[in-house]
Amino acid sequence: MAENEKEYRPFLVDQVPYMTLTTKKYENRKKWQPSNPKEICSIIPGSVIDVFVKPGQKVKSGEVLLILDSMKMHTKIEMPYDGVIKAVNLAKGDRIPKNAVMITIK
Repeated sequence: MAENEKEYRPFLVDQVPYMTLTTKKYENRKKWQPSNPKEICSIIPGSVIDVFVKPGQKVKSGEVLLILDSMKMHTKIEMPYDGVIKAVNLAKGDRIPKNAVMITIK
């Protein structure tokens, strides 16, 4: 395709396809992927204040798994549903980035 020719691509808005031009920034963006319900990821960067679970432990919905400190605020990370902890990927005092997998559930 010549450089001055534009390629129209289908773009869905409310399940209606539209043909549109896209930018390089749009083409190079990080593609959306659905979250994995078996992984508990950090939504903000921070430091781990305390971890209350270990691998193999049975945990009920609502139990506190760990406390994360971010911008001088302590956030309790709770279990979303009943399950068993498969892996704990952090320890007390660790600094973690945004979107880090903190805990994996079986």
